[in-house]
Amino acid sequence: MCLAVPGRVLGVEERDGTRMATVDFGGVVKEVCLEYLPDLKVGEYAIVHVGFALQRLDEDSARQTLELFEHLGMLQEEFGDPWEQAAAENGSGRPSHDVAAGEVQR
Repeated sequence: MCLAVPGRVLGVEERDGTRMATVDFGGVVKEVCLEYLPDLKVGEYAIVHVGFALQRLDEDSARQTLELFEHLGMLQEEFGDPWEQAAAENGSGRPSHDVAAGEVQR
């Protein structure tokens, strides 16, 4: 599933002609493109989908949504470790990675 998740802007910078932000999604920090909201400022909240800030959001709404997502386990689903998720879904232990051989071993 791919959610539109509210996040708080921690920092803004210009990178290769594109405005980018460091955004906190309830403890998970990601880089986000601000091309659709170029005037978004540090401390403000926005709805983010697939790495793009799409809509400004007030703090209360953002916090309520993050709390609900966390309660439902949706933040872990959206931002969690994909290897752990796959292992949990198929009932096996977490796969080990042999980087040198380029293989995943079970």
